[in-house]
Amino acid sequence: MYKLSEKGERIRSMFDEIAPRYDFLNRLLSLGIDRGWRRFAVGQLAVPAGGEVLDIATGTGDVALEIARQTPRDVSIVGADVSREMVEIGRQKVAASPHAGRIIFEISPCEALPFVDNRFNGITIAFGIRNVVDRPQGLAEMHRVLRPGGRVVILEFSTPTFPPFRALYQFYFLKVLPRIAGLFSRQSAYQYLPDSVMEFPSREEFKALMATAGFKNLRHFNLTFGIATVYVGEK
Repeated sequence: MYKLSEKGERIRSMFDEIAPRYDFLNRLLSLGIDRGWRRFAVGQLAVPAGGEVLDIATGTGDVALEIARQTPRDVSIVGADVSREMVEIGRQKVAASPHAGRIIFEISPCEALPFVDNRFNGITIAFGIRNVVDRPQGLAEMHRVLRPGGRVVILEFSTPTFPPFRALYQFYFLKVLPRIAGLFSRQSAYQYLPDSVMEFPSREEFKALMATAGFKNLRHFNLTFGIATVYVGEK
């Protein structure tokens, strides 16, 4: 059994606590744009008929459900997350969806995935890689469980590239967003969000980490002026 670090335990506990309002605040704070980001990210997968996809840091299952919407019915999906409260909400959402038979959930950290080598045809992780405490180990685990020829798709917040927009965005992200979120949920969790984004590696630095883990054919796509970035790599 993998033992989370003290920081990992704090992150897990934080997501357990904010789980009931997580989906609502995602839509509110992003003005609903997050749905389009997830659709684009899932669209970068290339899953064969009868294949299997792993969604890491699956949370309440939004990406797992999007994968089900975009792939044939014989593609199966596994969602993995460290937060039991988030996963429980995800299970309820999946049970009420047309995709109930295709998605299962596991409680697992990214750094110690409980799956055999070369199992999955595709892997996704959305807004979760910056919460992986041992990021090189997490990326190595993704590479291990991905089949040769498979594709990993990572969606994460990033710093906008256009200077005037970057200044406006950072004011909203650092000052306004935590206060709005604090009206509905735990404010410290939404202060952690911008702090963790500002500490995240640059696009080229992160692709270098992916390369070190073994991924090839690396590329990235900036979304909404660079508020979010999709990274794609292959095994």
